[in-house]
Amino acid sequence: MSKLYIVPTPIGNLGDMTFRAIEILKQADFILAEDTRTSGNLLRHFSISKPMFAHHKFNEHKSLKSIIDKLAAGQTIALISDAGTPSVSDPGFLLIRECIASDIEVECLPGATALIPALVNSGFPSDRFCFEGFLPPKKGRQTRLSELAAERRTVILYESPHKFLKTLHDIQSYFGEDRRVSVSRELSKLHEETIRGTAREQIEHWNNRPAIKGEIVIVIKGKDE
Repeated sequence: MSKLYIVPTPIGNLGDMTFRAIEILKQADFILAEDTRTSGNLLRHFSISKPMFAHHKFNEHKSLKSIIDKLAAGQTIALISDAGTPSVSDPGFLLIRECIASDIEVECLPGATALIPALVNSGFPSDRFCFEGFLPPKKGRQTRLSELAAERRTVILYESPHKFLKTLHDIQSYFGEDRRVSVSRELSKLHEETIRGTAREQIEHWNNRPAIKGEIVIVIKGKDE
């Protein structure tokens, strides 16, 4: 029977790849990858040899019908992203939605994602939290920041290195300079680190650092009662 498998891949350390994820990738008829070059390195590491096709935010609308047709014809497809779980701030949602609408089975394997380790490392309440992914770059950004500043749950953001300091300044402006913030960078990789402090302390710390690199997760303590 046809099935779309959503297969998480490591966010850094290849040792986090699960046995089941490797098995599914070896069994699939072909693999959809966000970046075939990045995923090619992963597949070679685990001796997986399968046809691979690009599926990313720039082509996912155009390729949707052909993928659904292949699934409807009985093929099994695995979807992976560059790192972590597909559809979580990565391509995948459109394909999953179309599969469900077409009565094609979808199964998501459990696996790596950056938001949970960053949340736990923060030391902030983790029983209830709000995952925002990437903030809007321009339109709607100020409105969203104002709404999140009033959020009583822990807030989790993803950010790129070149926008990181701007986002920290926005957090200080909208949440207040004393709001507690935890920043996790390069999770599971060689230079992994988590820095905890107020918004003001975070700005002071990162302003004194050389060029900031790597994947960044910002965790913000919810507004006090």
